[in-house]
Amino acid sequence: MRQDAYEQLGVQRGADEQEVKKAFRKVARELHPDVNSHDPEAEEKFKKVAEAYEVLSDPERRQVYDRYGWDGLDSRGFQPGGPHGFGSFSEIFEAFFGGDPFGGGAGRGPGGLQGGDIGVEVEITLEQAARGASVDVSYDAVAPCERCHGNRAEPGTPIETCERCGGTGRLQAITRTAFGQMVRATACEKCQGEGKVAQTSCTECQGRGSQAVKRELPIDIPAGIANEQRIRLTGRGHAGDSGGMAGDLYVQVRVAEDERFLRDGSDLVSVVDVPAPAAALGTSVTVDTLDGPEEIDVAAGTQPGTVVNLRGRGMPSLGRGRAGDQRVVLNVVVPRNLSERQRELLTELGESIGEENLRESQRESMFEKVRRALR
Repeated sequence: MRQDAYEQLGVQRGADEQEVKKAFRKVARELHPDVNSHDPEAEEKFKKVAEAYEVLSDPERRQVYDRYGWDGLDSRGFQPGGPHGFGSFSEIFEAFFGGDPFGGGAGRGPGGLQGGDIGVEVEITLEQAARGASVDVSYDAVAPCERCHGNRAEPGTPIETCERCGGTGRLQAITRTAFGQMVRATACEKCQGEGKVAQTSCTECQGRGSQAVKRELPIDIPAGIANEQRIRLTGRGHAGDSGGMAGDLYVQVRVAEDERFLRDGSDLVSVVDVPAPAAALGTSVTVDTLDGPEEIDVAAGTQPGTVVNLRGRGMPSLGRGRAGDQRVVLNVVVPRNLSERQRELLTELGESIGEENLRESQRESMFEKVRRALR
């Protein structure tokens, strides 16, 4: 059973002409046989999409299809690729893109073949992520040959027009199918798509026009960057071919773990131990911050899991002015390995504690007690 034309293009039945055209352009790019050479059914899938567009782009045919479906079109002698439609796949792309964008190979156009992207990793500390830093990265890249400047010819020797492609850099093959003619264009293997051939190859790059080089580059790390975020540097990748643009360099940043802090978005979380007697009496403790040690007050009667918030002491936010906070969790520690004298003192303390000492805790609901215990 033939698939619904609207479903094939992914549009609603009320879609206008521009929506249909836009949908076809998207699907056609995805299903073009040159892009899906690994799929033996690619040509058939593409033909069905092109057929659906022929129907929906013609008001008369669309009206018949909406009333009677494919059977209605067949009864009126509809033939895909007929005189009122597109005679070949190349004509379809000519109508939309001014030619077959896939014919010269992926990424090839008037400006040549674009160079590939490069990915590198760099590790920084949490302090560097907080304040920003400049780090050096080194990587291997393809660059134009310094001797021939990428034209593949030994300096001072002539460059001739390619005889095989006549200087176009492309070779075309026409295949007849049930749907019409399929025109496939490929880069000329003799001149590698340039249309010109060096009479004497460059002795430095052996006529490749490029060579591998080692590059070192300082990278500016912005303050507030998070672990595994990437920085893109345009044009710092592999060199393009035949005058094509260079690829990009992607730097993946890894922020090393810091045993003093746990990062939560733009906030930092740290933990400080407070002996139970000191928490009961009240004290002050020293905590680490990104700006150095800082003393904070611990109120008398502080309970386990109490959080002290240090406003603005966290990580800066990318693209925002305000920094996050540092949340200091007070871990009230119950003493262990007590001496006899310590046991006597704690026993005496325990016997002296009455309801008035526990009153605030008793007023908590069960839910609040569990939440505080798990915090």
